[in-house]
Amino acid sequence: MEFADEAPKLLMLLYGLIAFAVVVGGLLVLLDVVPAWFARRREAALLAAATTGGAGTAAPPPARRRSVANRREGGLGLFFLLPTLLLLAVGLIVPAIRTFLLSFMDGGSRNWVGFSNYTWMFSQDEIFSVLTNTLVWVILVPLVATAIGLIYAVLVDRARFESVAKALIFMPMAISFVGASIIWKFVYAYRSGEYDQIGLLNHVWKMLGGEPQQWLSNPPLNTLLLIVIMIWIQAGFAMVVLSAAIKAIPGDVIEAARLDGVNPWQMFWQITMPSIRPALIVVVVTVSIATLKVFDIVRTTTNGNYDTGVIANEMYNQAFRFGQTGQGSALAVFLFVLVIPIVIYQVHNLRKQREV
Repeated sequence: MEFADEAPKLLMLLYGLIAFAVVVGGLLVLLDVVPAWFARRREAALLAAATTGGAGTAAPPPARRRSVANRREGGLGLFFLLPTLLLLAVGLIVPAIRTFLLSFMDGGSRNWVGFSNYTWMFSQDEIFSVLTNTLVWVILVPLVATAIGLIYAVLVDRARFESVAKALIFMPMAISFVGASIIWKFVYAYRSGEYDQIGLLNHVWKMLGGEPQQWLSNPPLNTLLLIVIMIWIQAGFAMVVLSAAIKAIPGDVIEAARLDGVNPWQMFWQITMPSIRPALIVVVVTVSIATLKVFDIVRTTTNGNYDTGVIANEMYNQAFRFGQTGQGSALAVFLFVLVIPIVIYQVHNLRKQREV
């Protein structure tokens, strides 16, 4: 009887697996068959041109052959770009334009209200607290995560168990933000003093003679404790990138510095840091963008209560919980505007590196 009740769900799961196999299999076949077809056509055209030329017929000029080949390759490139462009338009461009328009409308998306939603965003104390928290996140997480990742990278470089240490440090990066938040929520868990503490932090705090604390309910400490989760996740990413950059430093440069009598401290500041500066910029920019968009950690642990809200979480609450689509869209646009300068700086930095 229980199996019969679950049969519709199992059938839906089967349909989903079949659809997944068909879509993925179709894409793999498409990516294998289409290039092979174009390659065969090109080989046939080249063979025909060579045969015609060998038979005494005037072969097409080289410029014309190159033009035909370029057009065919351009058509092939456009064929492969079309799905990406379509998905980009449907999943990013159209929603971005719609969100921008909704930010000038009321909660029901019926009437135009001008800049009222943006005025509301900068005039409410609650939203000002959200913006302040987001600023704290963006300042602390990239700097601390990059610093810890750099320390890890320097300490484990060429160590005896380097691969094992790197795997352990990088492991939090493989956990979803929700999973990491649940883990740390147990670390911060609270029970009243007469009960045994299941939260690691309160257990240690009680062993040291303190009273158990509701860590996630005490601002502004709770925001800093949530930031610890993000740092714990991103430090592994920073360590991997910076470790690769350190290993890419030419050995003759290091050897020359040692022959000049440079001590380890001078080696770090005068050789290592200038050499890995591009990697440092990439790490800081990447972590900054991820921090600006942080949502899962706040949503899972406190849901933005107790003065822990950030822009992404407040945007979700306004748009989907409180039914204020215009205000939620205004927050989304503001978040987008904050990300743009970071992206522009990263693109400019990458272009400078290519020129060098």
